[in-house]
Amino acid sequence: MSQTLEHLLLKKRSAILKRWLDLIFDTYPADGRSFFASRRNRIANPVGGAIVDGVDKLFDWLMQGEKSDVRDICVFLDNIVRIRAVQEFSASHSIGFVFFLKHAIRETLDSELRKEQLHEDLLTFESKIDSLALLAFDNYSQCREQLHQIRAAEIRNRTSRLLERACQKYGMPSEW
Repeated sequence: MSQTLEHLLLKKRSAILKRWLDLIFDTYPADGRSFFASRRNRIANPVGGAIVDGVDKLFDWLMQGEKSDVRDICVFLDNIVRIRAVQEFSASHSIGFVFFLKHAIRETLDSELRKEQLHEDLLTFESKIDSLALLAFDNYSQCREQLHQIRAAEIRNRTSRLLERACQKYGMPSEW
């Protein structure tokens, strides 16, 4: 009986998601990796929980195909990218987690993909993953820009307070 890629992806969903999460968590130092792996719920570990929830929703969104709206996934994509952008990952490491899904699928479905000769379907699905990565890159750029704006405002405020104190200390007018 011939199987479709969609059927295989749904059949092996939990194994694919587990492998995808393992690949993502492997990008963290050993102590962070073990923390994420042992506590994947939102309350005990909000960062790990957001990643787990996001990966789950991203996969479902990719599976919906043409029926899916980009706006539906932006919140979950934003959660993961924002976490990684704030953690000072480089751009490639911040959005690279999207490409890990390709590896997780290939590793999990290798024999089935060969047996069923689904390479064309896989390439089509991987194009969707690439599109998701582009969305992640846009999101990362926005997050980094917001961080830079926040830091610049903080520096301006700090400098302004220092100037006010200096003016008060030396009896100078504070309005220049």
